[in-house]
Amino acid sequence: MSQPELFVVCKNCGSEVSPYVTECPYCGQRVRKRAPKLDRGTPAERRARRRRPRLPRLRSDEIEGIAPEVRPWATVLLVLASLATTVVYAADQNLDLGLLGTIAVPAADDAWRWFTAPFVHLDALGYQFVALAAVALFGSMLERRFGPIPVLLGFVLCGAAGCALAVAVDMPPLFTDQPGAVVAGANGAALGLLVAWLVDDRLAARRGDKRGNDLLGVYVIAAVLVLLSVAVEEANLVAAAGGAAAGALVAPALPLFTRRAAY
Repeated sequence: MSQPELFVVCKNCGSEVSPYVTECPYCGQRVRKRAPKLDRGTPAERRARRRRPRLPRLRSDEIEGIAPEVRPWATVLLVLASLATTVVYAADQNLDLGLLGTIAVPAADDAWRWFTAPFVHLDALGYQFVALAAVALFGSMLERRFGPIPVLLGFVLCGAAGCALAVAVDMPPLFTDQPGAVVAGANGAALGLLVAWLVDDRLAARRGDKRGNDLLGVYVIAAVLVLLSVAVEEANLVAAAGGAAAGALVAPALPLFTRRAAY
C-alpha cells in the first residue's frame, strides 16, 4: 500500500502545504479535489480494535483491582455462624458442649471438632467480640481483593490448623489448675486471616506494589489477639500460633484468586 505524501507544493504560490487539505491556506488556490484516505489498517485489524474491551474511568472511591461495591458476604456469614452458636448456648447452658463442637484436650479421635471449635465461644463474650472484629476486618479486606472463596478456606483451614496443633501439643491452661484445656473460639482463625493479609501486603510491596496501608494498627490487633489467647482459657495460645502459621502459608496462594473488578 502506497504511503501518503508528506506535503504538496501549491502551484500558485509555491508553498508546501499538508496533503490533507484541498486549498492552500496561504493563497486560497485549490491544490487537489479531495484529501487522501487515512490508512486505518486491514479489516481484520479494525475488527480486533473494535473488539478490544474499554473500561470507563475509575470513580473517586474506586481502587484498581478491587470492587468496593461487592458486599463481603462470606465474612458476614462466618461472623453470623459464630454468633448463632452463642445464641444456641445462651438459650440452654446445660447443653452438652461436645454437641457444639468444642475440643476438650486430648481429643485426638474427634478430628471433626477442629473445624467446629472456631465457631464456639461459650460465655467469653469479650473474647468473641475481639476475635470476630478481627475476622470481620481482615476477612472483608481479603474478600474485596480476592473474593469469598479464599476467606472461607482461610478461616476454616487456619482455625482447624490451630486446633489440631493445640491437640497435638496438649498444653494445659496457663492460669488454672485443670489438667486439660478447652479449645474454642476464633483466635487462631482471626490471626490466620490477619497474617495472610499482612504477608500478602508485604509480598506486594516487595514486587513494587506499595498499597500505603498503616501496619501499626495491624500489629496492635495482632498483639491484642495474642494476649487474649494467653488470658482466656478457651483461647488456646498454641491454637493462635497454629492459625498464624497457617495464614502465613496460605498467603502466597492468594493472588491465584485475584478478583477482577467490573467497573
